[in-house]
Amino acid sequence: MPTSTRNRLATEAGPSTIQLGDLKVSYVPDGAVALKPRAWLPGSTAEFWDAHPEYLDASGNLVASIGGLLVERGDRALLIDAGVGPRSWPDDPAEPFGAARGGALLDGLAALGRDPASIEAVAVTHLHSDHVGWLWPAAPACRPPFADARVLLTAAEWEHRHLSGTGADILDGFADQVETVAGGEEIFPGVRVRTTYGHTAGHATYEIASGGRRLIAFGDALHSPVQIDHPEWSAAPDHDPVLSAEVRRRLVADLAGPDTLGFGIHFADVQFGRVVPGTPGWRPESR
Repeated sequence: MPTSTRNRLATEAGPSTIQLGDLKVSYVPDGAVALKPRAWLPGSTAEFWDAHPEYLDASGNLVASIGGLLVERGDRALLIDAGVGPRSWPDDPAEPFGAARGGALLDGLAALGRDPASIEAVAVTHLHSDHVGWLWPAAPACRPPFADARVLLTAAEWEHRHLSGTGADILDGFADQVETVAGGEEIFPGVRVRTTYGHTAGHATYEIASGGRRLIAFGDALHSPVQIDHPEWSAAPDHDPVLSAEVRRRLVADLAGPDTLGFGIHFADVQFGRVVPGTPGWRPESR
């Protein structure tokens, strides 16, 4: 990993934009969560983290950014994932994650000139609460900001929503907006669904292609750049650790394809990057 990027490996991400042909793709921050490295990635070792302190912040945790990915084509807009919302919680020593907070997504959209009402659909990778936070009201009697948008997710994810850990009251709040989608389906110009079950029973990634290049937004199939070199390290909350490891192996191989970028929503401040065959690690896009 180039020395110039090391601070970004343990820094919360700010907004960033790339251009893919006629598509403008922007990361919109919402907040961040601390991940306890040995607890979050149980297959990792103390020796590994001792040898790679560049991935950890001053408290010894992985920094996982939280937010959404805005895809724009002219006047049209799609949002992939909807952050954690205007909420926060403290560290719980019994959990593999630490303190977390959200709340910045709407301001980030405004800075990009986007009102939530202009988002035609929110494509959800999976139903964990840090990906659907702005789909339900911030307070009782408040109208959710994306109440007019379609909410897209795989049929398997919706069928198994009771396994998500997200409360039924939250899921019921946007149930009438849900449309299920299938692998290979185009949901927006240049954006197709890929089924990558493992982290959850119906997890999806989204392939965005235009201008001869593609970007794979892989959601929580990978949580940290360290899993590029260690796809066998499943995360503690993975629904099916064996399947999720196999999905990661296939994803890493696919990311090494020509003219291919990846987007890791939780990848600290190195979210846009690539895998170069024959070299180790994740190559962040330069700024």
